[in-house]
Amino acid sequence: MILLKVSRLAKLVYYYTLSKTNKDNKNKEIIKKIFINNKERYGYRRITLELRNQGYNVNHKKVYKIMVKLDLKPLKRNKTKHV
Repeated sequence: MILLKVSRLAKLVYYYTLSKTNKDNKNKEIIKKIFINNKERYGYRRITLELRNQGYNVNHKKVYKIMVKLDLKPLKRNKTKHV
């Protein structure tokens, strides 16, 4: 608590930030697990839908930001030419 006094940071702000970081770490693990289980083919939209099917209420922007931080990029499909 001495650090809070020195930095002039409110106790509420400290605990709010602490709770958000724990939640993000949990989301990172779940998103990475879904990405790997689906052979690295799911993008942020599909992962968002999968999370909602599992009962998590997550915004697609949050999933996108986490995927960028973890450097998770889905494999691209081969384009076939129809002749």
